[in-house]
Amino acid sequence: MLTTLSIRDVVLIGRLDLSFHAGLCVLTGETGSGKSILLDALGLALGMRAEARLVRHGADQASVTAVFDLAAGHPVLETLKGHAIPGLEDGLVLRRVLGADGRSKAFINDQPVSVQLLKETGAALVDVHGQFENQRLLNEGAHRGLLDSFGGLSAGLKKTGDAHKVWKDAAEARIRAEAEMEAAGRDEEFLRHALDEITGLDPKPGEETDLARQRTLMMHGEQLVAAMNTAAEELRGDGGALRSLEAALRELERVAGKADGRLADTLDALVRAQSETTEADALLETAAAGMDLDPQSLEHAEERLFALRALARKHSTEVDNLAGVAEDLAAKVRGLEDGGARLAELIVEESQARETYEKAAQALSRDRKKAAGKLDQAVAKELKPLKLEKAKFTTVLDGLPEDAWGPEGRDKVVFHVATNPGAPAGPLGKISSGGELARFTLALKAVLAEADPVPTLVFDEVDAGVGGAVAAAVGERLAGLAGRAQVLVVTHSPQVAAKGRHHWLVSKSDAHPGVLTTVDALSDEGRKEEIARMLAGAKITDEARAAADSLLESAGP
Repeated sequence: MLTTLSIRDVVLIGRLDLSFHAGLCVLTGETGSGKSILLDALGLALGMRAEARLVRHGADQASVTAVFDLAAGHPVLETLKGHAIPGLEDGLVLRRVLGADGRSKAFINDQPVSVQLLKETGAALVDVHGQFENQRLLNEGAHRGLLDSFGGLSAGLKKTGDAHKVWKDAAEARIRAEAEMEAAGRDEEFLRHALDEITGLDPKPGEETDLARQRTLMMHGEQLVAAMNTAAEELRGDGGALRSLEAALRELERVAGKADGRLADTLDALVRAQSETTEADALLETAAAGMDLDPQSLEHAEERLFALRALARKHSTEVDNLAGVAEDLAAKVRGLEDGGARLAELIVEESQARETYEKAAQALSRDRKKAAGKLDQAVAKELKPLKLEKAKFTTVLDGLPEDAWGPEGRDKVVFHVATNPGAPAGPLGKISSGGELARFTLALKAVLAEADPVPTLVFDEVDAGVGGAVAAAVGERLAGLAGRAQVLVVTHSPQVAAKGRHHWLVSKSDAHPGVLTTVDALSDEGRKEEIARMLAGAKITDEARAAADSLLESAGP
């Protein structure tokens, strides 16, 4: 609820600090005393339109600060956390500073914010009736939610919302599949050609390395063969290594017996050398025999190596990855072949999800119609004692076009009113009389109090143009609302004022320079005197005081 309102330099208010309480709070005063200025100031703090005329003459700027006491976990606090606005121990603070040039700055908990965020926050904290054009009940966008809350339709709303999500998810899946099919269809020829190109080459893992080595070997084949032939001649030819080793062995073996073992190691070494040389000769012969000097073989190896590398570049990959690319292409081709069947499945799923949503939305619409009938009857009962018995309140439900269907269903809900029999019904906000509109919103608030739990309600001259029993009925309904929310009412009715738990008197006082508006909290005696003034006018009589006593006593504690 609103606990403090601090105003600086707004029109006729120089400096004013007000503390408010729970229950019904009334503000009274003579016409022109400045009650509307208080509401203008509160509107500034709530993010309403700022105009340079609100800055007191001679001041550089005006400022208004409104402090609210909210329970922990209140939705507004959770919303502000999402905007990185920290909480304060002493409540939620809304502040607006308006310069003489008409420019304004907005703050929440001393953090600069946009005026739009200030306005959204203010709308969730205070509902003003009869003064501002954008009061909550005149906002047609809020009517459906109010009806749903009044009718207790949360279960149907959840079912409809869940069904809507499933339907939209299915539609998105179908749209994606169609796009993929269309794209794949455009690329089908390329996909099949690319797949045939890779499978035709049939690349093997490690083949690039093998071909590169083979190519290098064949490119240097003649040089290698010449070297191997020369080496073979050195090993096998006259005077070659093998013949020299054989001759050395024969000579030493012939005299070894006479050397007393001194040639044994030499002979062993020569035998090993002869064996290794013989093996080397055999290996050299094998290597020479395996050399492929056919130019066509070299050409074939080069062609395949270059073809593999070109194909790898074409697909921006390595040669060894071409097999994997082929698998991906094959999967896409299979997808083309299977995509039609999958798309058909998705179309069926979407159709079924839509049907489920439509059934849930239809059931919600039926429940809304029942709730609308109950709401109309409840409001009608409230209108008669408020001297609006000739008016007719109707909750109008219209179907929305399909592109506007959403998680909340397919209905548009608007509160309509016909002020006189035979007069055409129109939206609630089109009622011309401010007092009449205020009483309509009071009737609605009395019925929708539980459905629209804004913590602070403000009524501006809800009793305009009525008196006696009607004014008493207005007071009773305001007092009833005050049992569920904080209610501030600006009133000229003594019957309404007597119902208040707290009373402030708004008046003008001479100041230098000019005139200033002041606001004073009234004691019990002061309340009686003010209500007597409201009853009697300029001259307060004993009879008026007695009547004030009677009103206060009948109002109860």
